[in-house]
Amino acid sequence: MINKNILALSVLTILSCSANASDTTFKFGGYVKADVMFSDYSNGAPDSGHISRQFYVPGTIYGVSDNGEQVVDFQARESRFNFSSLSNINGHKLKGFIELDFMTHADGNERVSNSYSPRIRHALVSFDNWLVGQTWTTFQNPAALPENLDFVGAAEGTPFVRQTQVRYTNGGFQFAIENPETTLTANVDMGGGRLTSGSGMVPDFIARYNINTQGGAKYSFAALVRQLNIEDANYDSQEMAYGMSMTGVVPVGNDDLKFSATAGSGLGRYMALNYANAGVIDNNGDIETIDSYGGFVSYRHWWNEKWRSSVTLSGFKADNNESLTGGKVNKESYSGYINLLYSPIKPITVGVEYMYAENTKQNNDSAELNRVMFSLKYVI
Repeated sequence: MINKNILALSVLTILSCSANASDTTFKFGGYVKADVMFSDYSNGAPDSGHISRQFYVPGTIYGVSDNGEQVVDFQARESRFNFSSLSNINGHKLKGFIELDFMTHADGNERVSNSYSPRIRHALVSFDNWLVGQTWTTFQNPAALPENLDFVGAAEGTPFVRQTQVRYTNGGFQFAIENPETTLTANVDMGGGRLTSGSGMVPDFIARYNINTQGGAKYSFAALVRQLNIEDANYDSQEMAYGMSMTGVVPVGNDDLKFSATAGSGLGRYMALNYANAGVIDNNGDIETIDSYGGFVSYRHWWNEKWRSSVTLSGFKADNNESLTGGKVNKESYSGYINLLYSPIKPITVGVEYMYAENTKQNNDSAELNRVMFSLKYVI
């Protein structure tokens, strides 16, 4: 059996090379999760290995093949592992953290081996109040996500982005500059479709304030300002975009209520897994931002120490200018979840969850997904 401290040391040496090993704590963690999903796609199921067969992504359920509507998928992709080091150097805290899982990749197949490449989820170094590396965007509060079996759990209603950043934290305040990326809709006269641009020299600016009340409730308020930018053979345009988000985790006796509400102009990829773009190219070749808003509410009830259930409702809407975007762009998306989870011992959770989702395009074409999911999770 491999010693966890030795394995962690070999991976994180570069992150803590300046620290004496005797002053450094190493940890190995993660979990193993196996899922079985029975799905019914109203417009036909995507092909095997498609991201929508791994977890629910709004905008991917319109039907991309002539497959039947009902499919079953077995997977262990969500399983993950992480290593961390924590050092105390002359009164300063130095931390390194890296985490990998196996989601989103399509490089394996279900014919023989079901092999899938690991991907980086988090890779960061923090020194006292400063953090540098890839992790959750400061605009998102992952602590407010509902306890659902689906990978995201409230995909339409929450900011959900991981990216490289530089973040400063002081008490409840957080300030960050983060990686910029622009997604736009081409003018319908130019054929429509998504334009993805990494042009520009201005990072995304995010500020957040976290509040913990004496009653145990936790709230978070975040603001985002960024520049949308596209420079290529056809376009050269910039436009400012902004967003606001509020999340909360409120204890209700032994239960808890979680919620999120987000709105802005030009949010794009920050919301609903980029269900809608940040803007559209107008008739003059300039960027017109797209207003959008979304949110979720989730109530978790503990039946006893081992049994619990969550009920979650999630939604998102984009205010597209149809004369520019055309009717094939995504307009609104809703989903609902209800589950029953059982933990016979603390590291193990088994459960069943039902999910319903509906996506609608600007021209009112729609698609539905019904999914029943069974999972077993073992936390290392």
